[in-house]
Amino acid sequence: MKLSRRIALILTLALIPIMVLWAALFFFAVEREVVDETDDALEEYAELIITRYNDGRVLPALNSGGKNIYTLTPISDEEARHIPREEYYDKEVYIPEHDDTEPARVLSTVFRDKEGRYLHLEVAMPTIEKDDLVATVLTWSVVLFGVLLIAVVVVSMLVFRGALRPLYALLKWLDGYKPGEGHQPVPNETNIKEFRRLNEAADSAVKRSEAMVESQKQFIANASHELQTPLAVIGNRVEHIIDHTSPNEEQLEELVKIQQSLRHSVRLNRTLLQLMRIDSGEVAESEDVDIVTLIRECVENCSEVYEAKAIECAMHLPEHFELRMNETLARTTVINLVKNAYVYSPAGGTVTITLDDRRLTVANAGDAALDSARVFDRFYTRTTREGSTGLGLAIVKAVADHYGFKVSYAFTNHRHTFTVEF
Repeated sequence: MKLSRRIALILTLALIPIMVLWAALFFFAVEREVVDETDDALEEYAELIITRYNDGRVLPALNSGGKNIYTLTPISDEEARHIPREEYYDKEVYIPEHDDTEPARVLSTVFRDKEGRYLHLEVAMPTIEKDDLVATVLTWSVVLFGVLLIAVVVVSMLVFRGALRPLYALLKWLDGYKPGEGHQPVPNETNIKEFRRLNEAADSAVKRSEAMVESQKQFIANASHELQTPLAVIGNRVEHIIDHTSPNEEQLEELVKIQQSLRHSVRLNRTLLQLMRIDSGEVAESEDVDIVTLIRECVENCSEVYEAKAIECAMHLPEHFELRMNETLARTTVINLVKNAYVYSPAGGTVTITLDDRRLTVANAGDAALDSARVFDRFYTRTTREGSTGLGLAIVKAVADHYGFKVSYAFTNHRHTFTVEF
């Protein structure tokens, strides 16, 4: 989940209970204020009626309009003792003008006239309906919630986007960073202490990574160079034993196995050196290389080497296709792709090589898909076939990355397909 969406979700969840509480408090506050104002108006109206009654003046007309709703009833002394002197309550009253009942606030009080008789006065004043009040408060609460949420989210996004700009700059830098290759310094143009510490930590980690990569490259280079001489010496001694002694059949078989292992070690050593040079950018100058010529030469050689497998190769190539790159790396790329297809094709299978629209595709039959996430990793092999170093496809990927090519793998219709887009 993106940070902005997470912030919006948290704000929404936080605002919901706040707005519900606000709506409830607002409703009760409005209701209380309306009740207080109505009670004051009822009290004043009741005092007006009592004063006029005691002074013998004309009383307001009964039920004349929406406010003059009252009843004046003589009661006995016994009844007066059981009626509260002053009581406020809500009830439904009949409005003759409307021929309907409406909610009203009622004041009930008892008073004595000049002659000492008790009278029961009920004054009613129509008030707002609570259902309408609830609906109104709810509606405007929802409106307020929506406006408030949008405003808070928009403002928060603008604030966070500005505040998190150093983080986005660091993430962009990290996306473009590749160990062992030249890179720009870690951006650290911010006054925010936490981001400065984060950038400094990232810079420190990058320096450690660069030192480790350089150390690994140096180790591989030194180890490979140091291994060349003893491997050559061992190979020469094995050949000398085979050529100048008379080993028995069992000894000869073991010497041949040793010789095969030495050749595999020599190939592995040379491949590691080549990968190290590509990673270090130690590549000779580029020249115009005809990829079609390299493919045809490689197919001819592989057809001879793997003649026993009776593999048929179908080529769909243009007359020429030249690329500006190092000739050795171009040849290595083609050899590894074509040889890989021949090695892992079943006997009597078909290898298809297509070069069209600046895209080279090499396909061969297979039973199951490879691990597409690891197929170009170093020392990843689909089987333990003799002579496989697990570095052929890794070299193809390294060359492609060096020149900005795109290399991919797919398994469709029971065929392994490797594609290089130049």
